[in-house]
Amino acid sequence: MINMKTVATGAVALTLMASSAMAEKVLRIQSVLPNTADEVVMLNEFGNDVARLTGGSLTIEVLPAGAVVGPRDIMDAVDAGLVEGGFAWTHYWGGKHVAANLFGAPIAGAGVGLDNIAFLSWFQFGGGKELYDRLWDEMGVNVKGFMLQPVGPEALGWFPEPIESMDDFRQMRFRAPPGMVGAAYADIGVPAVAMGGGDILPALEKGTIDAAEWCCPKPDSVFGFQKVLKHYYLQGLHQVTVNADMYVNGDFYDSLTEQEQVALEVAANASLSKSLSYRIYENGKALQDLVQNHGVILEDTPLDYFAEYSEAASRALQAAADENEFFAEVWASQRAFAEVAVPFWAGAQTSNANLGRAFAATLQ
Repeated sequence: MINMKTVATGAVALTLMASSAMAEKVLRIQSVLPNTADEVVMLNEFGNDVARLTGGSLTIEVLPAGAVVGPRDIMDAVDAGLVEGGFAWTHYWGGKHVAANLFGAPIAGAGVGLDNIAFLSWFQFGGGKELYDRLWDEMGVNVKGFMLQPVGPEALGWFPEPIESMDDFRQMRFRAPPGMVGAAYADIGVPAVAMGGGDILPALEKGTIDAAEWCCPKPDSVFGFQKVLKHYYLQGLHQVTVNADMYVNGDFYDSLTEQEQVALEVAANASLSKSLSYRIYENGKALQDLVQNHGVILEDTPLDYFAEYSEAASRALQAAADENEFFAEVWASQRAFAEVAVPFWAGAQTSNANLGRAFAATLQ
């Protein structure tokens, strides 16, 4: 005999399953990087958190660079709805709005000593997020942004021989980031050349450039710079913090339930912490491997670099503030935050930094 109650229960279950399946949404995110990159590892971790928080109603699919559009066209593609989401570093969009530089790679710590942790404090509790949410309207794009991955401090870079002063540095054709950061190098007489990460090693091998920076020990070693250059300088000011973020088409974001929107926010906050933790350990392992197994020599950055680059950064920041009202507002917020937080944070870190360097010296 057929148990109608069982049939009815099963029918309801099937209906609920079908309804649930229909409600599932996929947020496709095209990255500016290949799917093997560390940033994509952490982006997938973010996606796993979103799926768990939403019970699978919202899932993240990461598309590699070039899957839909070129890396520099990602923002336009998300704005137009060609793809639901994009992933890059905020300063990639400095050409659309100069203030993007202050969120993605505030040159020389915004000139006030913001490291990656202090930047997060400003972003989460010092008014930075509210300004970040306004950036997209200022830029004129239909997106909702989520800060995901702070990186840094970035290394000064790789050199064929030791540099004793800025005069030595100025003799090097140097791969530097585009935009404000690279312009500051040009301002102090360094022949700065902008190029993508995948183009750096071939350019070094051909002699098109003499020295280069990209990021940090792990990403640098993946590109293989250690095959050509052996002198590595960790201390730099150009990108003390570098922030990668995700952009979601505004219409797609508005179509999400409140729970799904909150899940994106919660997972993004978790990603900020996870990315910091992941990068410290991964870069530590990579640096150890570079020194012990690849003949890389760690050098100390010449002291005159810090004064010259700081002055160039200050000039660049002031010039941008004079020309753009929103940039000036964001920079003023960072400076006001720094007046309160940096004396504490910089002072508190000094003893630990000295202790850490002393410990590192015992390992050599």
